[in-house]
Amino acid sequence: MSFCLETYLQQSDDYEILLNQAGFKDCAMLIRYKADEVINVKPGDVVLGVRIIGIPPIPIGILKHESKVLIPYTKPCHGTSVVELPIGEDEINNIRKLAI
Repeated sequence: MSFCLETYLQQSDDYEILLNQAGFKDCAMLIRYKADEVINVKPGDVVLGVRIIGIPPIPIGILKHESKVLIPYTKPCHGTSVVELPIGEDEINNIRKLAI
């Protein structure tokens, strides 16, 4: 089953926005500080059904004990946010495969 972040954020309340309408560097710093594991990906990689935009390398944070992920989510004209959401182990492994 494929996961789509855009659909998930529209249809679910099971996520938290940790930082909203911020600069990308601030979001990256928060992810690196809060995550147990940080996976760096390239701009344009698809993570959770969305192409990730940002200054490379782009950090994706894993909260192992909670099975959650922290991602920078950039929407043009709105800035970048850090979104924390629960995901399954399969999706975490898919993110790990993108590591640079």
